[in-house]
Amino acid sequence: MNTQRVLNGRYELGELIGRGGMADVFRGTDTVLGRTVAVKLLRADLARDPQFLARFKREAQAVAALNHPAIVAVYDTGECPATGPGENVRVPYIVMEFVSGRTLRELIRNRELSIEQSVDFALGVLAALEYSHKAGIVHRDIKPANVMVTGGGEDVKVMDFGIARAMADSAATMTQTQAVVGTAQYLSPEQALGETVDARSDLYSAACLLYEMLTGRPPFIGDSPVSVAYQHVREAPEPPSSLNPQVSEALDSVVAKGLQKKRADRFQDAAAFRRALRAAINGVAVPALPATEVPTDPNDMVPSPQEATAALSVTGGGYADDARTVGIPATQLDDAVLSLYEAPDEDNLPLELPQERTRTRRQRSRRRLWAATLVIFTLLILAGAGFWLYNTVNQKPPPPAKIAVPSVQDLSESAALQKLYEQNLKPQIKRLPHDTIAKGIAIGTQPPAGSSVDPGSDVTLNVSDGPSAVTIPADLPGRTEAAVRDVLRQKGLVGAPTTTLANSATVPANMVITTNPAPGSTVAVGSTVEIIVSTGKVLVPQLAGLTVAEAEALLKSNGLGIAVKEAENSQVEPGKVTGQSDPVNSAVEQGKTITVTVAKAPAPSPTPTPTPTPSKSKAQGTPPELLG
Repeated sequence: MNTQRVLNGRYELGELIGRGGMADVFRGTDTVLGRTVAVKLLRADLARDPQFLARFKREAQAVAALNHPAIVAVYDTGECPATGPGENVRVPYIVMEFVSGRTLRELIRNRELSIEQSVDFALGVLAALEYSHKAGIVHRDIKPANVMVTGGGEDVKVMDFGIARAMADSAATMTQTQAVVGTAQYLSPEQALGETVDARSDLYSAACLLYEMLTGRPPFIGDSPVSVAYQHVREAPEPPSSLNPQVSEALDSVVAKGLQKKRADRFQDAAAFRRALRAAINGVAVPALPATEVPTDPNDMVPSPQEATAALSVTGGGYADDARTVGIPATQLDDAVLSLYEAPDEDNLPLELPQERTRTRRQRSRRRLWAATLVIFTLLILAGAGFWLYNTVNQKPPPPAKIAVPSVQDLSESAALQKLYEQNLKPQIKRLPHDTIAKGIAIGTQPPAGSSVDPGSDVTLNVSDGPSAVTIPADLPGRTEAAVRDVLRQKGLVGAPTTTLANSATVPANMVITTNPAPGSTVAVGSTVEIIVSTGKVLVPQLAGLTVAEAEALLKSNGLGIAVKEAENSQVEPGKVTGQSDPVNSAVEQGKTITVTVAKAPAPSPTPTPTPTPSKSKAQGTPPELLG
């Protein structure tokens, strides 16, 4: 248990309200100004590490320069000696604005966000980022746990600039001692690769945050941070509307642009992101990015056809045979070719060449038969080749091999999703109430495990949403109100926003007396439970007319003590109570002693002394005048 202490004689530490990887956050009181603050105190075991010291001080310097309604304000910084035996190190602390509310992570887990609220909260985060980016500060860790929603549920507060860096810092990459700094589900691709970050890296994380508010899950899920980071770099997320049908196409387009892998393809500043988000609410989508131009392969170049010359027209030659290609004038080539088709002059034949012998009719017939046979055979070969080519081109590939749906029963939701993705399936989550399987654990799939389906098929993943009815724990009386609310939240119940106060003779002040419905009752999940808290007071009962024993027993049953004071009273039977120090039905502290006045008989009056009677002897001696 943390012992109460005062930092530098001013900030009085109270209860622990948060704990992170490098610091603890306490609720405190500024004794000078009399206001409630939040004090972030670096853990003593990390105060000796120069890197953590520099990171902690950098957070104070970054946020101290920011003054915006959507950013948690920093009031003061300082150092204090570490507590505990043998500690000789000074621990730095940051005094911040105390924000009463819940984080976006709690609201997302409880599925309390509508589409309109998600967009409003995203606009608030982007307003804070727009301000910090203009001040030259990149947050680098935007996630639901770092965004508070105030008690009214209307405003957001961005906090935890623990890894923020100035954009002017050229060394502001995401690697420190070979480790990636940030949260895997919300890392931008450049953060995952350890490259230099800028304002557009925060906008990518803000798009991840918007995606999770709209769908209830981050854009990428994996078994390890490395697998999630790989997806940020290489894979495209499913559209939010595929997980939440209420999301419009316009919002899908905004999220898609915000999650672009290349920084140049995203929104270039928070103001542009906000404008696009407001337009999407009115149904105006973000224009799609132009398709990427693929460079032409030099090997795929096809020369444009050239007009054939007259010679090519006659001979039917290819374009490569054109006279311009071989270097012969077209007119000469035309003449040479045409001369081949001129009928020879028998009278002018050279003497060395004999005149061609005239073929007989049978020879001509046989020649025509061979020519027809050759033509038919050629046509048959061409037809067979064409038929084979047609079948080859139009032949459908064999259907892909079926795959078996894996068993995911009793796995966590993320593990079940990963297993289905690994089998090249597209899981669709469906949440169902279940009395025996814990919330967030897979019940099974539809089609069931072992069924054969095509690759890429949709598979319904049934995930338990917990029991439809729960029993209010019987051990709630006697606990603090905060502890009872936490137990109810874990059971899927909601504590009534207004606390009911009641008097109790046995339950100390500020402790829970009971609930309504009573502990042990079975109610539906999500029901509102009234919490009744003790005021630490009891009502004084009516004591007049009771005996001392009866009055003492009645006061004892109400947790009160008794003090008796007697007073003479001739009108009331002795031993009866005639008065009490506190009025009837007045509220007094538990254990208070009530003084009662008890009647007692008045003291007897003194007996009068009798007058002496004169004796006879003396009467005889009395003069007659006196006797007469």
